[in-house]
Amino acid sequence: MKKNLLFLPVLMFAFTSAANAHGPVRQKADEEITINAPAAKVWGIIKDYGDMSWLPAVKNTTVDKGNEIGSIRVLTLQDGGTITEELKKYDADKMAYGYKITEMSTAKTITHAGNEEKVPVLPVDNYTANIGVEAKGDTSVVTWKGAYYRAYTNNNPPAEMNEDAANKAVADVFKAGLANLKTLAEK
Repeated sequence: MKKNLLFLPVLMFAFTSAANAHGPVRQKADEEITINAPAAKVWGIIKDYGDMSWLPAVKNTTVDKGNEIGSIRVLTLQDGGTITEELKKYDADKMAYGYKITEMSTAKTITHAGNEEKVPVLPVDNYTANIGVEAKGDTSVVTWKGAYYRAYTNNNPPAEMNEDAANKAVADVFKAGLANLKTLAEK
């Protein structure tokens, strides 16, 4: 009986330590916009995986295999940074595709916890997303969903790479892109 009583504090300490020492939690972004234009017109703007001209943050896009699964596109951002993405799924009939970020350039370097840390141009890690268009009568609903971790995957992230920074950055990209898509499609 005494051995069991001695084991209980050890077990409680181990559980408390494990609960306090967790890493990043998978984050999600989900933005949607209604566009006063037919779905075919909206899809016509975003269907080319190699054309991101509708996304304000992107200056230029190169792509190796077009809309073929496994195609790699490199987004050159307005500030000169780059994001490399791989097309994971593409369905023209459903007017949707999904992609994953495979590489990013560094926006800046900071010192955190005594180490030099590279802050990526989008402060996320293991990012995947899907975008799709759905017809709603004479209008369209575009949904853009993403899932990702914060850029700093160790405990105690710096402000530039924590969940708040990741969530804000992704939401800003999604909202700006969808707003611009609405403007382009409703012309």
